[in-house]
Parts: sequence; C-alpha cells; structure tokens
Amino acid sequence: MDQQEQDAVRCVAVDLGAGSGRVIVAELKDGLIGLTEVHRFTTPLGHDAATGHDVWDSDLIVANVREGLEKAAAIAPVTSVGCDTWGVDFVLLDERREKVGLSVAYRDGRTAGLMDEVFADMPPAEIYRRTGIHFQPYNSLYQLRATAKQHPDWLERARHLLFTPDYLHFALSGEIRNEYTIATTSQLLSLESGDWDGDLLRIAGLKRALMKTPVAPGTVVGEVRLANAARPIKVIAPGSHDTASAVAAAPIASGREAFVSSGTWSLMGIESERAYTGELARRLNFGNEGGVAGTYRVLKNLMGLWLIQRVRKELGDPGFSEVVAAAAAAPAWRTLIDPDDIRFLNPPSMVEAIAAFAAAHGEPAPVGLGAIGRCIFDSLALDYAHVKGELEQLTGQPIDTIRIIGGGSQNALLNQLTADACGVPVTAGPVETSALGNACLQMIALGAMSSLAEARAIVSRSFPLGEYTPKNAVPDAARSRFARLKTAAVAA
Repeated sequence: MDQQEQDAVRCVAVDLGAGSGRVIVAELKDGLIGLTEVHRFTTPLGHDAATGHDVWDSDLIVANVREGLEKAAAIAPVTSVGCDTWGVDFVLLDERREKVGLSVAYRDGRTAGLMDEVFADMPPAEIYRRTGIHFQPYNSLYQLRATAKQHPDWLERARHLLFTPDYLHFALSGEIRNEYTIATTSQLLSLESGDWDGDLLRIAGLKRALMKTPVAPGTVVGEVRLANAARPIKVIAPGSHDTASAVAAAPIASGREAFVSSGTWSLMGIESERAYTGELARRLNFGNEGGVAGTYRVLKNLMGLWLIQRVRKELGDPGFSEVVAAAAAAPAWRTLIDPDDIRFLNPPSMVEAIAAFAAAHGEPAPVGLGAIGRCIFDSLALDYAHVKGELEQLTGQPIDTIRIIGGGSQNALLNQLTADACGVPVTAGPVETSALGNACLQMIALGAMSSLAEARAIVSRSFPLGEYTPKNAVPDAARSRFARLKTAAVAA
C-alpha cells in the first residue's frame, strides 16, 4: 500500500431505495470527501402468486450488496460498510436465523382498513403521544397487524424481527441488531424511552422477545470477511433509515431551514432538538422520526417523484431529462392534483389515476408527457409550499430557506418552481446525501471525523450547491385551487 492509500479513509455506503440500490465507496482525504459508485442494481420487487402480495426479493438484494462490497474491496482497502434503506419494511427470522414467510413491500394493499381496527384498540391520539410518529397505512404497526391476521404462522415461528437495513447488517455480519432511526419509522417505539412500547407490540401481534433494544446510529455491529479483502471489514449501522442519513449530510444551518429529501418520496421537514407531539402536530400529521446526534426529524412523507417514475414506465420510459424538458414547455398551473392522495400510492395505472383525480375535482385532464409532468411538478411545488406553511404554524417561526437534497435535487424545473411557490431561496444538493450521511456516520464511529458539525462542513466543502431564488409569482387562483384540493382531502 502506498502512502496515498494509507492517508485516505475509505468506507462503503450501501444506499437502498425502493427503485434502485447503490454501493458507493466514500473516501476522506485532505479534508474533502468523494464518492465513487461501484455497483448499482434495480431493487427487486415482485409479486407472489400464492399469497397475492407484492414482495421484496431479499436474497437478491443481499447478493447485490455482497457483489458491490467485493467490487469495492477489489479497488482499494475499505475499513467499514453500512447500509441504509427506506423505512417500515422488515424480515422475520426463525430460531435457526432463517427467513420466515415473505418480505412484503409497503405498497402492498394488505393493510387496507387496519388503521381503524388498531384505533379501536388504542385511540390515535394515544398512539401519537407515545410514538410521535405520523399515521400512514404502511407503517409497520399496521403491516404487522396484517401479518398477524393473514399469516399468524409466520409470527408463531419468528424469533427475530429485523427491519430491512438491520437484515442487511445481519446478512453481512451474522449479528442481530435493531437500529434506532429505522426503528422509529415503525410506530412501535416509545418516544420517551427509545425502546419498544409493549402495548403497541401486543396490538401489532408481536412478542417483545422478537425485538432488540435499538442501538444508536454509528454503532459497530460486527464485521464481515471477504475472500478478496486482507482484513475484516467493520459493519457499522449508520442512520439506517435513508432519510436519517440524508439529513445528517444536509447543509442545515438553523431551525429556520427546511429540508426536502427528494426521491421516490419527498420527505419535508426540519431538524429539531425537540419533538412536537401536541394536538396541532397530530392534526397536521407530522412525524417525529429519530435522527442522529439526539435530534428529531419533524417531517411529513409526501408522495414525491414516485408519480413521475410510474408515468415514465407507462409512457415508454422516456429519460428523466426528456420529461423535465417536456414539462417545462407545457402550460403552467393548468392541472393540479393532491400528490398525497391515497389513490396514487400504488394504482394499476398512474396516468389513469391522475386523470380520474382531475375529473373528480373539476381539473382539466392532462394529456401527454409534458402536460402530465407539468401537472406533477406544479402540484409538488405547491405541496411543498403547503407544508412550509404548516411548519411555520407548528414551530411559530418562519422558514427562510428550503434545502432540497437527494436525487430529485437535480430537477432544475422543480427546484425553481419550489422557490417560486415557497417564496424563499432554495438550495439544491448534494445528490447522494443518503450515501454521504451514511459514510460520515461511519467515519465518526471510526474517529476520522469528530462530530456531525465537522461532517457537514466537510460535505459542504466537497459538493457545491445549486441556488434558486423566487422569480415568477404563482397565480393566486392556482394557490386557491390547490388549497381546495387539500381541504377536500382533510374532509374525506
């Protein structure tokens, strides 16, 4: 190994989204951090004919993670690896640590009607007081209730429950851990104690013995040995929820800045040292997801670029830049939708679902790639403005900057629309914030970085940001139409 290799610190960030997975080498040298993608794969989502469930192929995911890690180790020595993924989904293991049942995907329809069933056992206000987590039909609480009803044998045989990144860490190291940030997405974790709520576990149909007390992000879980690596590689749990890692790398400077982690989902909120669990927060349906370094992410899950991803598949899979160009050329504010309407969660046809929503609410149906793309981008920008107003209402202070991070930050049209709709400056980038935050948390655990503040400073030096200021006023009529759509959703 030459001196240059000795001076650099390298770790591997596995960043798994619902659309694709990436295995990325992060290198810290001379006060800068750089990323090199060594492996990318489509996240394998399939349909199990026997049960009718949409499921993740967890074996294929693990195989891709190992392949990427081996590629990384073949290039240069790496010290550690950590995995982050979307929230709420899980794998069950039996007493021999073998999988039980299927890894059902969160967009599967099995939880229909189960929120009301759970609320009959514990009122939503009490669930929110205990967990601080916003209500979504795909939360693990409702998924597990569905499992208990539909596949009770799975839970009878299970001895361990691992959320998706926990399972990847287990597959690499053989060690069973539940990590804190991913655990909070379940709506089963006590906000006060940071451990599992026994009453909610019972309502979900779980035995406490299935769960481990969650470990903090940055915990060394174990190690993995590869045939092509001279030394064992440490397995370190980062912020295992991808948004936790993304926000860890975001250039947030104050509580008056909101983030939008833009990808398949748009997670919009603030980083806070306190949780907001009062009646206003519950009524507005804000979550208090566990963050790193003792923080909370006070946020909302918005449907995000999932709508565009589905439309692209239905319209011949044009490139994303082609969609943005077509949308930029289309008339602005012509058709608006509520992107968060439940009908957009996983419809047979997204194009038809948008047309049906428009017809139901007196909006003109968008026809063609440009019109549909513009409808989605305009609606997302107004949705961000709507949540900005709610955050200001909740915290009692203005939001003066929006920081868009993640893959969606490359969408210049949506960035500008967001600045216009929110009326404040917008910064865009970095793109791979989940991988960056993942890597930074590993490096803090390794002692290569001293703190989250230093990590953010290094990221800011290493990756320049795009900047957008408000240019074009959004017509009052468009704002009023969108407000009616959101009001209709609340009434429904």
